Amino acid sequence: MDLPSPGADDTAPTIPELDRGSAPDPGPTSPRPGRIPPSARLVALAETVLCSGFPTQILLIVLLQTGGLSPIDANGQLSLQFVVTLSLLDAALVIGLVLVFLTAHGESPRAIFLGRRPPAGEVLLGLLLVPIVFFGIVAIVASIRVWLPGLHNVARNPLEVLLAERRDTGLFLAVLVVAGGLREEVQRAFVLHRFEQYLGGAWVGLFLFSLAFGAGHLEQGHDVAVATACLGFFWGLVYLQRRSIVATVTSHAGFNLVEALRFLLMGG
Repeated sequence: MDLPSPGADDTAPTIPELDRGSAPDPGPTSPRPGRIPPSARLVALAETVLCSGFPTQILLIVLLQTGGLSPIDANGQLSLQFVVTLSLLDAALVIGLVLVFLTAHGESPRAIFLGRRPPAGEVLLGLLLVPIVFFGIVAIVASIRVWLPGLHNVARNPLEVLLAERRDTGLFLAVLVVAGGLREEVQRAFVLHRFEQYLGGAWVGLFLFSLAFGAGHLEQGHDVAVATACLGFFWGLVYLQRRSIVATVTSHAGFNLVEALRFLLMGG
């Protein structure tokens, strides 16, 4: 079922323009009409849920375990092979679904994900955001552990075990870039796009998906989940302002790599 073309009056949240030389890109999305058929909302909701990451990961976990691949290795620790396989397959599946849904409704993936801004400038912006994001998250986590220490409920992030072995560090870093940086930003942009058109507006999508993004990291600790929700909110704001995922993919991937490098050099 095709979604009807949106018509006229929504607005997206903005952040102060990050490059004063240009006006905000309005992006490919036209505002919504006053009345949207319930069937269109249901289709958009179903697509959003399917691309949220939870259904696809559950399906892949079941299939991988049925095929004999265990999430726990012989030493009783999280299996690098399982994490890498799951992450890369899920990235391919989610991105594939997003492209199928957009194409089926006659929408341009290029317009939604790349917008009209020069990619080189967006890459530079993403790199400039990496230290801002890194030190911002350090401050958030430190504040949580001082004022709400009960949220620090996981002594050691389970993903740190994968880096501690140092055997396949390069492979794990590739996963951080592809499954973290690329997949999650394609996913975020698509979800915000659908909310902006049919599910209550960009602000609603930004808050709900940021909460879901944080919840997806609960196994790393409640404090990490809160910090990750803040990260998701920030990257969502950047996307809505820029209408391009190039800066957010660069910032997200760069942040993941800096975090991994920090652990390799300094420990947990």
